[in-house]
Amino acid sequence: MKLQRKNRLRALSLGAVAVSGALALTACGSDDTGTKNAGGDKSASAATNSSAIKCDDAKGQLQASGSSAQKNAIDAWVKQFTQACSGVQINYNPTGSGAGVTAFTQGQTAFAGSDSPLKPEEITASKNVCGGNAAIDLPMVGGPIAIGYNVPGVDNLVLDASTIAKIFDGKITKWDDAAIAKLNSGAKLPSTKIQAFHRSDESGTTDNFTKYLKAVAPSDWNYSGGKAWQAKGGQSAQGSSGLAQQVKQTAGAISYFELSYAADGISTVDLKTDAATPVKASVENATKAISSATVAGTGSDLALKLNYKPTEEGAYPLTLVTYEIVCEKGNKADTLPATKAFLNYIASEDGQKLLTDAKYAPIPAEIISKVRTTLSSLS
Repeated sequence: MKLQRKNRLRALSLGAVAVSGALALTACGSDDTGTKNAGGDKSASAATNSSAIKCDDAKGQLQASGSSAQKNAIDAWVKQFTQACSGVQINYNPTGSGAGVTAFTQGQTAFAGSDSPLKPEEITASKNVCGGNAAIDLPMVGGPIAIGYNVPGVDNLVLDASTIAKIFDGKITKWDDAAIAKLNSGAKLPSTKIQAFHRSDESGTTDNFTKYLKAVAPSDWNYSGGKAWQAKGGQSAQGSSGLAQQVKQTAGAISYFELSYAADGISTVDLKTDAATPVKASVENATKAISSATVAGTGSDLALKLNYKPTEEGAYPLTLVTYEIVCEKGNKADTLPATKAFLNYIASEDGQKLLTDAKYAPIPAEIISKVRTTLSSLS
């Protein structure tokens, strides 16, 4: 009972850490943060969280880049880690998953963040910087991909995969289209033109978004998918923060980005699935869906296969998992201690607990335990 009480108290403290951590940016990325919270006793919560961080021999600067989806989580983690390990400076640049993997395989960074597992050709390229060994995928961050919209007068909106596919493929162009009206009985839908925004950069978020459409509405989404946007038409913006900004300022806009970017009054779509009730984009609902993911990688690679058609009531199927990409063997000796110390922290129980308050989903226990085992053997 005493241990349970301590855990409850620690969880309460960690909530304050996540709130304050999302504000203080130690990383040097240029994207806006999506969630902007305030409050909490930073000194007390930081002390509780920092006590679990092991700095070991970590020191110096750590350069990393990639997924903009996880930027808000990275910011919160970096804040806590660098408070405990003052000899380390971590610079994370949210350039997008594609650019992050390229920078890593060119030897420019200690690790990369990607919302899609490495492709065979990327694994081959990684051997140049991994001493002949290969890079591996380590799942660290989960969460829902929200579909944000700006339709004046419409506070609640339900869409299904088929309708979403037609919207982003330019086949549905007005908000009062019959297909949308059928899903939103009683709603006063305007005849406003739909302004669909997609990523201009190569993005794991795009990859996961289109994988969902291809899996659930294959007859309406006739594209092979990938990090680069393939459908014709629409408008584009850089990064998740760019898409969120466009939705916020453009009447009739719709786009896709991580839930942590759906801040400052951006409304999000409820997804119509095979369940009885449309599902809201929330951390809890995404966790239900991610829990049914399976490990598709081999050996130390922990790439996951997501389930885009969960049967559980309340499971939000449009999700992604962000991976930290490192060499299994052959990491740079000068940055290895800091890399291992930081990744060990974010994979720890305390590190994963920060995710919920930052609007992300922790990685399921049976999978994150494998990540911790793999981290211990990095060299």
